[in-house]
Order: sequence, then structure tokens, then C-alpha cells
Amino acid sequence: MSANEVDHSERHAGCRALRDHARADGVSHPNNLPFLFIPENAESAVLLVHGFTASPEEMRLLGAHLANIGLAVLAVRLPGHGTSPKDLAHRRWEEWFSAVENGYQILTEQFRRVYGAGLSTGSLLLVALTLKYRIDGLVLLSPYLRVKHRLAGYAGWLRHIRPYHTSSKNAEPSPFYYHRRPVAGVHQINRLIKFIRPRLGLCTAPVLAINGQGDRTVNIKSGQRLVEHLGSTVKIYQCYGSEIPHVLTAPQNPLYREMFDLIGHYILELDHPEEFIPRDI
Repeated sequence: MSANEVDHSERHAGCRALRDHARADGVSHPNNLPFLFIPENAESAVLLVHGFTASPEEMRLLGAHLANIGLAVLAVRLPGHGTSPKDLAHRRWEEWFSAVENGYQILTEQFRRVYGAGLSTGSLLLVALTLKYRIDGLVLLSPYLRVKHRLAGYAGWLRHIRPYHTSSKNAEPSPFYYHRRPVAGVHQINRLIKFIRPRLGLCTAPVLAINGQGDRTVNIKSGQRLVEHLGSTVKIYQCYGSEIPHVLTAPQNPLYREMFDLIGHYILELDHPEEFIPRDI
């Protein structure tokens, strides 16, 4: 199966509409556009949601891996991402949620089961999605309830004094991430957390969650607490060592292939439980 046969990003009406909307918003780099991979005979799909200040490119390697094992994948773009920090500064988390909701609805029109895999803030948006829709399973990568930066909790008023925060003076420019982060966006994350925190028990979808101790962006203990408070019967939590960074889906994560295998096995087990249940001979 060739890459062209799998990539339906421009051929599928739903994804093409998402990409046209992204271009109208000002997305210029093609890898920042939503993408859709549909392997032959795929019956189930995974909704991929990137993190804060990132773009769909963040989820591309994971998406390719899942497509290679027979799962369709749609990576959405959160409004304000892949354009400019100024654009993101004027967005609300409800707009991000609408993009995730739209992606879910596109997939449910064609596939019998829909799973979700989100990174960081993307994982929080997927938890919020389960409060409104039936999701067959979740993969939460670097989930959290608290950002590490000591001033993150004051973003609501700090955004008026210091509108932007530069993540690293030594960071190389990237077309896929903002190194100049709008503090107003952190305020929206705080609002999102405030919304989902008292409702975590209402999320009953099976969950696989992964944190890394080398995460310098979010408090990983708060990620474990998030999982503990979910109402899910099936909850698998993995916390890797200090060599594992925040962005688990990039090659900078030395164990990303191992994690992709774990994620793929988990989703396939949910999708075809009869194949994983030991049978009496």
C-alpha cells in the first residue's frame, strides 16, 4: 500500500473542508494542515489532537504508525495554531473544543468505532469530548491538571501585563511550534482545566495514559491525579523515566517507537477484544 493510497487528506470531503478552513485562517505550511489517513478496509478510526502552540505535525508519526496497523486517523488543527501567536492569543478553549468535536463527527459518519489520542492540552480536550459523546477509548499523552511554570495560575491577569512568554532563548525557529507563547492561551488552558476537573468522574471511556519524568512543561503528578479521578473502569497508567520529555510523539523521545507499539496494541485490543482473550482448548 503506497502513501498516496493511504493519504485521503485532500480526497475526503470532510478533511478537505478542514484544510480549506485552515488555509483561510492563514495556515501556510502544508504540514500544519489537518490530515487524514485511511488504510484499505479500515473500520475504526483514531482522532488525533495536538497540544498547545503545536500543530497537526506533532501527531504525524503516531498517525502513520496507527495507519500502518490498519486504523484510520484524522488529525485536527486547533484554532490559533499553525498560524501565529497573535492569532492564538484571541482564541478560546471552546473554539478548540469545536474543532475536536467537528473531527469526531467527521469520523463517526464513516467508521464504526472512534478512539481518541491527544497530547498534553489535546488530551484534556478529548476528556471534555467524552462528556458529550461516546468515545470507544482514549490515549492521553502527557496529561496534566497543572502547568509547571510558577506563574501559570495567574495567567488571567498576567496576560494584560505580559502578553507573551518566550519558551527558550536557545530554541531554534520551527514552523510547527510557537516559541513565543501567548499568556492569554494559558488562561484558556486554566479555564479548560476548571471545566473538566469537577467532571472527571463522568469520563468512563477506557484510558491509556502516559507521562514522562523528564517533562519540563507540566506537573506529571497532576497527570496521575487526573487519571485517578476518571470514572473509567479500564485505566492503564505508565510513567517513564527522566529521559522522557513532554512531547512523547517526536523522535526526541528516545522511546517513541516503544510507546507507539503500546498505543497501537491497546487500541487494537479494545477494537478486537476477542483476539486477545485466552480461550480454552
